[in-house]
Amino acid sequence: MTVSAPARCPIDHSQFTQATAQKGPTGCPISHGAADFNPFGDAYQQDPPEYVRWAREQEPVFFSPQLGYWVVTRFDDIKAIFRDNLTFSPSIALEKITPTGDEANAVLASYGFALNRTLVNEDEPAHMPRRRALMEPFTPEELKHHEPMVRELAREYVDRFINDGSADLVDQMLWEVPLTVAMHFLGVPKDDMDTLRQYSIAHTVNTWGRPKPEEQVAVAHAVGNFWQYAGKVLDKMRADPEAPGWMQYGIRKQREMPEVVTDSYLHSMMMAGIVAAHETTANATANAMKLLLQHPKVWREICEDPSLIANAVEECLRHNGSVAAWRRLVTQDAVIGGQAIPAGSKLLIVTSSANHDEQHFVDADFFDIHRDNASDHLTFGYGSHQCMGKNLARMEMQIFLEEFTRRLPHMRLSEQEFSYVPNTSFRGPEHLWVQWDTAQNPERKDPAVLQAQQAVRIGESSGSVSRSMVVASTEQIAQGVLRVRLKAPDGRDLPRWTPGSHIDLQCGDTGISRQYSLCGSPEQTDSFEVAVLREEHSRGGSEWMHTQLQPGMRVQMRGPRNHFKLDESAGHLILVAGGIGITPIASMAARAKALGISYEIHYSGSQRARMALLKSLQELHGDRLHVYVGEEGRRADYSDLLAIAKTGAQIYACGPQRMLQGLEQASRHWPEDSLRVEHFSSTLGGLDPAKEHGFEVELRESGITLQVRKDETLLDALRSANIDVECDCREGLCGSCEVPVLAGDIDHRDMVLTRSERAACTKMMSCCSRARTAESKIVLAL
Repeated sequence: MTVSAPARCPIDHSQFTQATAQKGPTGCPISHGAADFNPFGDAYQQDPPEYVRWAREQEPVFFSPQLGYWVVTRFDDIKAIFRDNLTFSPSIALEKITPTGDEANAVLASYGFALNRTLVNEDEPAHMPRRRALMEPFTPEELKHHEPMVRELAREYVDRFINDGSADLVDQMLWEVPLTVAMHFLGVPKDDMDTLRQYSIAHTVNTWGRPKPEEQVAVAHAVGNFWQYAGKVLDKMRADPEAPGWMQYGIRKQREMPEVVTDSYLHSMMMAGIVAAHETTANATANAMKLLLQHPKVWREICEDPSLIANAVEECLRHNGSVAAWRRLVTQDAVIGGQAIPAGSKLLIVTSSANHDEQHFVDADFFDIHRDNASDHLTFGYGSHQCMGKNLARMEMQIFLEEFTRRLPHMRLSEQEFSYVPNTSFRGPEHLWVQWDTAQNPERKDPAVLQAQQAVRIGESSGSVSRSMVVASTEQIAQGVLRVRLKAPDGRDLPRWTPGSHIDLQCGDTGISRQYSLCGSPEQTDSFEVAVLREEHSRGGSEWMHTQLQPGMRVQMRGPRNHFKLDESAGHLILVAGGIGITPIASMAARAKALGISYEIHYSGSQRARMALLKSLQELHGDRLHVYVGEEGRRADYSDLLAIAKTGAQIYACGPQRMLQGLEQASRHWPEDSLRVEHFSSTLGGLDPAKEHGFEVELRESGITLQVRKDETLLDALRSANIDVECDCREGLCGSCEVPVLAGDIDHRDMVLTRSERAACTKMMSCCSRARTAESKIVLAL
């Protein structure tokens, strides 16, 4: 997958002054942005995604002469790197990014410092056997046992400052509580916790920071002491291997598989585990609180509705997570984003930049706790090296936010300058000062506030959090077609959307949810518009919309999301709509006109009076619009329209099934995937147990193997195993239940994937698709 692009430099270097430009490892001139890149400077520390925005948009893969690393900034490229841990080895993930001087090295040697490979930086084939051996304590069922302890700690620490009116949340809570949780999780004896606290930050500075030469020796002494003390604590644990804790679990596993779980491995994991479980969670929570308090309306929303906290955590991790970047070593010549990368190169993969990539997260800079795909973030990595402790961190963050929203909803940020410890990879404010009026503390008026408790989601949010919307207006825009305009109740801006996007609307208390394409202007941030056809044989959705929906009503909505994306690099667009299928096509046509892309529209309907948006389309697009009205005797001839395959052209179509089948037949001689469609209905998603077979599915990341019965869907089997997968339609139409496939022969039954996507077999829709045979084992990256 990493060599699919041509091995060339994709950047136009004519802008650089050739006489003075530095040359990178491939001989290409180094751009001004690449030459200036400095991840230890304050600009990177304050906002990594903003600092590398220029790269994400102009030069997504570049060589940094200051760092000596190739820097990768886009989502798809970084996810591909994580997926291929053979070509892109994690072996340098814990390597000191700033080489240590001879004196500091001598100090480390004097302590016998010999940090071995850990789960973070170990290559295959050693990595996965160890990961599987040590995975069980991280499963949702096991993590539940830690929830009461985390809640008790959160309450205890808030008790200490609740009546002070101000606090530094980092110093007074967020630094210590995650460390204490980490110690408990690892099984560290209580009398050793304080000493290990003192050493943990030195390890971070030693590995990812840039200590000055005069500071290196002091850091080396601290790291050496950390190493020796961790060994002594491990010896205590060996004396009591039946005690609770992940390290004791590892010691017991060592008895079963001594060749997999070795002494040196346990020592290294003891030290690395403290840092990994502590700092990332402490920083992530501090970043989240800073972000939420910088958005008072969002803060107020989760205070009023704590059920939003789980998805808010995901959006905070995406928008402003604690892991800014990871590192990889290129083991063989490769191509990333079109850029040839020589074997032996080092990569800084800026995951925080990937989390702001507009190609994956629409309106990526917009902080939206209702975002459907917030949990797609790469803050925890991806693939076989994804952070094992991710769900422990999520649980802690949810509990901390719950405690703050319940007891200090009137909290606000104090005036302050935010500072960060300079390093490439992990970030969080050193201090976070907040203040509040103690007279308004809710528990003073109602002690019952302290008893409230929100259920914690142990695992990533499903993204199915709905947002409340107000019906601003309704209007009949054609016979049987109702235009509905929706606004946020508090008037706040809504996320931007892209042509082809749809929203999911819940039809009152009917339990029915329906998908409707957005048809207004993506630039209009105060409202969303949809057009709803009153179906003759309605299953309840369109009937409710036409007869029950009234201006001023509140409705629940999810989205927007887009599984019908417009290729804005196409040389020509053929846009085809039938009936109400004009809604996504209209927004695509408007976008094509705005960008100056060559396009044509072919719009069919049975009666002119029933054709929505027709007048506005005629006014905007003139003779680019071709109208076919059945009762007037004019019908579209798709065979004639598509007789000649046009190089660089793309066909987008939305409408009745018969129209889409005709287009598919007429375009068979076109290049693969030239036709992209959005369906109204599906006949492929039904499950008839008499005609089905069971099959086995392995969840590679979770270390779990499931048996999917012949009378259940893969989606149901995953949810029964506490793997939270979103789903809206259960018919293979909406694409929300997509899961990543690593291996398996799939019987694709959806209406979402293209022919080439099915052939690649890297994803499937869990609500309807299955293994092709009972003997076919499916392996998922879950």
